[in-house]
Order: sequence, then C-alpha cells, then structure tokens
Amino acid sequence: MAYRTYGRRTTRGRRIRRIRFACLLVVVVAIAAVLGVRLAASSSPTAISAVEVPRGEHARQLPREVWPASGQAAVQIGQSGVQAGPNQHAAPIASVAKVMTAYLVLRDHPLRPGENGPTITLTDADVADTDRRRRRDESVVSVAAGEELTELQALQALLLPSANNIAGVLARWDAGSTDRFVARMNAAARSLGMTHTRYTDPSGYDGATVSTAADQVRLVGRAMRLPVFAAVVATPSAWLPVAGIVHSTNTLLGRGGFVGVKTGSTSVAGGCFAFRAIRWIDGKRTTITGVVLGQPGLGAAFAAADAMVDRIAGQPEREAPPGPGRPQRALPPRTGRTP
Repeated sequence: MAYRTYGRRTTRGRRIRRIRFACLLVVVVAIAAVLGVRLAASSSPTAISAVEVPRGEHARQLPREVWPASGQAAVQIGQSGVQAGPNQHAAPIASVAKVMTAYLVLRDHPLRPGENGPTITLTDADVADTDRRRRRDESVVSVAAGEELTELQALQALLLPSANNIAGVLARWDAGSTDRFVARMNAAARSLGMTHTRYTDPSGYDGATVSTAADQVRLVGRAMRLPVFAAVVATPSAWLPVAGIVHSTNTLLGRGGFVGVKTGSTSVAGGCFAFRAIRWIDGKRTTITGVVLGQPGLGAAFAAADAMVDRIAGQPEREAPPGPGRPQRALPPRTGRTP
C-alpha cells in the first residue's frame, strides 16, 4: 500500500513538472520571438529611425512642417538627442565632408585659441594639383610653390572659401597620403556612431562620399566643441599669403543667430548646409545645430535651414541694426561650383 501511494505521488509530480516545463518553454519561445524581431529591425542596414528618442531640456518631438519639403534634414536642440526628418538615407554631402577633414586635423594637431600652429610648405605638386582641380571647375584658392601656410590658415582656406586643393594638402600633411587620411576619416566616423557614412575623399567633391543628415549633425556637434574650429567657421573672412582675402561661402553667417558651420554644393549632391544658430527658446539661450542635404541648390539649402531655425524657435530672429560692435557684413563673392 505504501508502495502504490509512493507511485501515485511520483506520477503526479512528474505530471506537474511536465506542465511547468511546457509553460516555461512557451514563455522562452515568446521572449525569443520578440527579441528576434527587435534585433532584426536594429540590424537592418536600411532601417534608420525617423526620429530618435530625444533627451534634455528642449527635447520635444518636432512637427513634420519643421522639415524641408525635399531632401533630408536633422537637428539637435541644445543638449537634446538628434532628431531626424523623413527620407534619411546615405547621400552625397559635397563640401560638408570638410567638417570631418578639419575635425581630424585638429584632433591630430590640436590648436589653442590664438595659436597659429605649425607651418605647411606648399610644393610644385600642390600647384599642379590646384591647376588640375581648377580645370575641373572645383573650388580652390590660388597657391604657389614655396608658400607657407600655418595650420590655422590652412583650416581657414578649407572652411571659408571651401578650397578642395587645401583639403588635399591637409590630408597629405596629416596622414602622409590621401588614402591613409580617408581611412582615418572612416575610422573616426565609425567611432562617432556615424553608421550610414562613407568617405572616399577629404573634400567631398567625389559623389561617392555619402552620409545622412543625422550622422552629420553628430559630427558637427563634436567639431563645434573644438574652440578653434568654432572660431574659424564663425569668421566671415581671412587673409592668405598668396590668395589674399578669402570669404566664407556661408551667407547666413552673422544673420538670424547663425554662427557657422559649412556649405556644400555639387550637381550630384545638390545644396547641402551644416549649420549652428543660437536663439532664445522659452527664455533661454539655446543652440540649434542642424544639417540639410539634397536641396535644389545652395540658396535653397540656406532657405531651408533658416526656416527650420525660425520654426523651432517659434519666431524669426530680430536683427539689431548695424552699429558699433555690429558692422554690416557684405556678402562674399560667389566663385567655384563646389563650395
């Protein structure tokens, strides 16, 4: 009798264990299915979140009317996360690529405010490269063999008149060759989480240099932490030994709160503009960092950025009239086809 009682309890225990095991198996399968869907979505090379989860004081989801009607755009308001509009896909970025070139040069050869940095001596090969680029109607500044540019002057030539020839000079000076420098550009992009970016040249003239607006906003935010970079892109003009006075291609600079950053325009990329503006939002001075790509011309890129900033801030910026400490800045002459 005792034996049969033990057997009944054993059978019942086995049944209970089987039921528990079956329930546990169902739960495990369900969890695995959910995780599988999430992993597949996150690992898809074509899946780019339209709006990233923002954080910070001014982190609010932007309405659709903020974004330009064509191309793509992204923005960061204050210290919030990057918010990206529709149509995010890898596209040519033209001379906006020079933000990465300048960022790497300053990372490898840091400058403090007021420093000029080491001297770069230009060669016959640099003159020949400039002539070749000029024949292709690229944006260049005049150079001469034996000319000496400080690092600061080279960065000014790169970022203000958007000189493609100086992008090559800086790449070779920094890494020993253009190919090695481009490899560093891509390594830096990966380290910054720019997963949809690929650089093939230091100037952006090559249409195979591609990125997204969201990726470029991340880079611009990092570059603007460097005081010398921020100072250069906020400068309307500079003097170079051979080229003389050169002007920024950014015609919004000093207007509507705009304090930089970089223009870009080719027939393949359209009008591109990485920008930063400072506006008052909710009674607080706030930075608005953004990028617009693929606009129908550089003028359209300026208009798109200006409209974005106005809509984010809630009103147009009222500019003070020219006066002491705020001179009227003449528009720079527009030359070249790849600013």
